[in-house]
Amino acid sequence: MADPSSYRPKPGQIPDSPGVYKFRDEHRRVIYVGKAKNLRQRLANYFQDLAGLHPRTRTMVTTAASVEWTVVSTEVEALQLEYSWIKEFDPRFNVKYRDDKSYPYLAVTLNEDFPRVQVMRGAKKKGVRYFGPYGHAWAIRETVDLMLRVFPVRTCSAGVFKNAERTGRPCLLGYIGKCSAPCVGRVTPEEHRDLAEDFCDFMAGRTGTYIRRLEKDMMQAAEEMEYERAARLRDDAEALRRAMEKSAVVLADATDADLIAVAEDELEAAVQIFHVRGGRVRGQRGWVTDKVEAVDTAGLVEHALQQLYGEESGDSVPKEVLVPALPEDPEAVSQWLADRRGSQVSLRIPQRGDKKDLMVTVQRNAQQALGLHKTKRASDLTTRSRALEEIAEALGLDTAPLRVECFDISHLQGDDVVASMVVFEDGLARKSEYRRFQIKGFEGQDDVRSMHEVIGRRFKRYLQEKERTGEWEETPAPTGPVPAPAPAATGEPAAASAAPASAALREESPEEPGERAREDDGRPKRFAYPPQLVVVDGGQPQVAAAKRALDELGIDDIAVCGLAKRLEEVWLPDDDDPVVLPRSSEGLYLLQRIRDEAHRFAITYQRAKRAKRIRSSPLDDVPGLGETRKQALIKHFGSVKKLRQATIEEICEVPGIGRRTAESVAAAFAAAAPAAPAVNTATGEIIDEDDGGSRT
Repeated sequence: MADPSSYRPKPGQIPDSPGVYKFRDEHRRVIYVGKAKNLRQRLANYFQDLAGLHPRTRTMVTTAASVEWTVVSTEVEALQLEYSWIKEFDPRFNVKYRDDKSYPYLAVTLNEDFPRVQVMRGAKKKGVRYFGPYGHAWAIRETVDLMLRVFPVRTCSAGVFKNAERTGRPCLLGYIGKCSAPCVGRVTPEEHRDLAEDFCDFMAGRTGTYIRRLEKDMMQAAEEMEYERAARLRDDAEALRRAMEKSAVVLADATDADLIAVAEDELEAAVQIFHVRGGRVRGQRGWVTDKVEAVDTAGLVEHALQQLYGEESGDSVPKEVLVPALPEDPEAVSQWLADRRGSQVSLRIPQRGDKKDLMVTVQRNAQQALGLHKTKRASDLTTRSRALEEIAEALGLDTAPLRVECFDISHLQGDDVVASMVVFEDGLARKSEYRRFQIKGFEGQDDVRSMHEVIGRRFKRYLQEKERTGEWEETPAPTGPVPAPAPAATGEPAAASAAPASAALREESPEEPGERAREDDGRPKRFAYPPQLVVVDGGQPQVAAAKRALDELGIDDIAVCGLAKRLEEVWLPDDDDPVVLPRSSEGLYLLQRIRDEAHRFAITYQRAKRAKRIRSSPLDDVPGLGETRKQALIKHFGSVKKLRQATIEEICEVPGIGRRTAESVAAAFAAAAPAAPAVNTATGEIIDEDDGGSRT
């Protein structure tokens, strides 16, 4: 625990202008980001008597080891920079809302030649118009099914569309009138785009125009005694009305607004948002967060606005945002919203009338969401806590292992040997921390030696980070003679294991790009954080190899265990008998989940490497020969087998292939060993390259 006075800046060093500040911990990780109109006044609040601070603020300042700031011109710039840094550094003491589900949107892909209407989830894409979010995907499909009568926009996938273009026959929707069939030229691209834009206008709330136009056309058709056309137009208008009825009118005057409500207690807060477009509720979503910082309702609202509109622009930001409490600097937030929309945005608290009544409904939804979340989490937290406590008790650990790393080795008969590292924190998978390794120290199959190499490489990186940040200092070399250690069982030279950690770091070959730690910029380092427990997939030999790797690096404060698949036994270093956890144990179930996740991650990587190797050919080793010219060579000769038999002069006949390249191609095939015949694994037949089985 750090003393805030040890890193408190001198009063004259802090400017009294607007800015954004960052607190970092001893590992140089950014743990908190904040903004202020006056940096000097705001930062002074953090360095007062600890007894007068909020408990969460006290925890933050005692965890931090330094503070730094950036001066900006206006409060709006400070708001934008704060949002950017929170997204970039993911500080542990900042409020971070998490969606309780992936909400579906109704999307129109206006960035395509023939726009498509579909259900989309996840991150928003440029050039796509979104409506929603909706509570359920089926609600979107019901609405779209009604509207396709009037706006027959394409809804098919790219594969179906291309197949219809090739065959000249539309899909079923084209035959029943729910698609204008641009795939077969029934409408021009311009006409189809107009339909898509009309669809978007209707979904955006401009509904009256289209219904009045349909009713006018219906009356005209009836006067001209075109009764079948009039009946069809009547049904179209009715379909649009039914689509509108699915979202009842809640606000008059075709209001476009977002209503945000917050329900909170001492530990958590839930946010609910109603998206009102054209006076109707077009979407709803909710977030839940832990209150890891001392924040009031106004602060929660400001964080919600940042997350809701930080990546939005244009009409995605409504004209009016209604909130239960105004942020600390409402003018700056309003200006920030206006900059994102491109026009004025009203940010206010509803005081009376329909908007206040609707806010009560949104608030009720937020209260229900918080209650439901707490009910779910109570069960989840209880189970995970019990599992971690059982593991700690079974392994004789002082505390529950909040961070667990599991390693697994994967190969196919000694080829493409790889390893995986998965991370679980507080009993939950932390996929952003997963890592994968290629075994570099030797060739062939040796799981024990592979485990020793991987554990050594991972924790050398950890020691490197400690040494670089000054957390760990190299101990002075002993003055007396040092007995040489016995050679390691893995076959590695004794000198490697006898060298100090810093020397081993210097002598080790560079890691693959995925293993390199990031620069000192406050972002999470790839190997900077040690686990409390290392789990290996295997029994006594693998556990002994992992323990030996840690001992060689001088690491003695990390527990090691192994989980053997056959009987699900837990093995500890230097123990002749395994620890047997009850089959109903939550601790055993958690260890199994961690082990299975490591196995899945390793085998996925190994299969990808094997597939890449199988698809390779001597052409891959020809410098300057790209994919286009490879395909040209194969197309010209018909197969790799015939290309291998071709002369340099015959290769030169291929367009785009010069004499030098032809000589390189011929040399590559001459140097390569004859390829093993491909085999159809279903039938056992050997596939001749001349029959289309060639690989490039």
